[in-house]
Amino acid sequence: MRTNLAALAATGALALGTGVLAAPPAAASDQMFYGCPSGAACIYGAGAALSTGPTNSFWRAGTYNLSGQNNWHYVKNNQTGGWKFRLCTGWNGTGTCYTMAQDELWWVDLTPINSVVVTP
Repeated sequence: MRTNLAALAATGALALGTGVLAAPPAAASDQMFYGCPSGAACIYGAGAALSTGPTNSFWRAGTYNLSGQNNWHYVKNNQTGGWKFRLCTGWNGTGTCYTMAQDELWWVDLTPINSVVVTP
């Protein structure tokens, strides 16, 4: 699993040109994770510690365009049921998308990310 995450991080770094770093799962999605409720995918403030809590939470399946999300953020997929959270470079879930599996926590530069997709 760690090898796959490292490969994903390396792929993201090449594709984005700014880097995507993946961290191993920090907590199971059946519990709150630093203010990110079970069943949600969360984005934390730019450069902020996890203890500050998320600034954005996504609960329902769909595509969401981002605004004002620049620089490095923690992103946590705390969804349940194996749902995925995708970070996409284009609007409306287009462009290159990077898929976070359930329970993953990433430290990622969101400057090139323009939309996110919540999907089963």
